[in-house]
Amino acid sequence: MDKILSARVDESIVRRIGRLAQKLHTTRKAVIESAILAYEENSETDKKTDFWEETLGAWKRRESPGETVKQARQTFRESMKRYQR
Repeated sequence: MDKILSARVDESIVRRIGRLAQKLHTTRKAVIESAILAYEENSETDKKTDFWEETLGAWKRRESPGETVKQARQTFRESMKRYQR
């Protein structure tokens, strides 16, 4: 499913995307998508990134899970007391 992306882009870039799409007989969407894919393939950061480390690193905490739950509950209770006054 396609999603809508809204971004402020310099007017000259928008014109270049349009001209390129016209020259390639394709859509502006296809030009942008292929450019992003090509940029990702040529990017060195993708090869050095450990996605598991970045996305699943939440379990590496200094405090115990019980302490984390205790702090979250305390913060929630304090925020609820603010509205009870």
